[in-house]
Amino acid sequence: MDWKIVFSDIDGTVLNSKHELLTSTIEAVQKLALKNIPFVLVSARMPKAMKLILDEMNVKMPMISYGGALVLDEQNQILHDDKINKLDTKAIIDEIELLWPDDVVINYYSDDNWFIKDEDNKAVKREENITNVKASQADFKELINKDILPNKILCMTKANISSKIEAVLQEKFPQLNIVRSSDILIEIMNKDVSKANGIEVLLHHLNMTPEQAIAFGDNYNDMDMLNFVGLGVAMNNAPKDVKQMANDVTDDNNHDGIYRFLRKIELVD
Repeated sequence: MDWKIVFSDIDGTVLNSKHELLTSTIEAVQKLALKNIPFVLVSARMPKAMKLILDEMNVKMPMISYGGALVLDEQNQILHDDKINKLDTKAIIDEIELLWPDDVVINYYSDDNWFIKDEDNKAVKREENITNVKASQADFKELINKDILPNKILCMTKANISSKIEAVLQEKFPQLNIVRSSDILIEIMNKDVSKANGIEVLLHHLNMTPEQAIAFGDNYNDMDMLNFVGLGVAMNNAPKDVKQMANDVTDDNNHDGIYRFLRKIELVD
């Protein structure tokens, strides 16, 4: 098959379990770049955090950010920008602050900005350390009034209550896409936002088809993407369900999974 483009999730896929890039992955991405095959990061992260990884790889590539809500070309021009409307933004923040005032930390992501209420919060500090990006303190009501609306709202909470919070919010806000991305994180975006939709936007822009694309992923929120492309590859550290639905499985994110697979299909040497 004549593969034209490779998509990849970040955490648990491109990065190892210490949140580091493997040398073999950097090498593979640079070899693809020499063949004019883009390696596109697809993540729930903000563009700033994704750009740091591309810089470390020493490449300029398009990005699919906020799980598909924001798509940028390699010049950082916006191809797709999906924001939660004013009414829903206000309603869901009010609901979270009313029901779980001490148990949820709200993170408000708009374009390439990350806003929080309290910059000294421990959970925020931990996220800053993982992503190497600094959050800004802001008043959410002011942002909403100024029409600075979110591509994504991220709730940081406790593992023992996250599934309950997810269920309550899903029932109350069926018009939004509300999903746990880990046992302590809940992501909130518009209903039509998905990694597959983000990929579709970029493929259309590049005049390519899903059949010409490969994707790597390791979690439930990667399943739509793995299903959408011509060759969906699960990392060996992925849950069983994800591995079962993928076209193929490669080594885990600590053992050169991406490089080994690309070498196996002879896309890199």
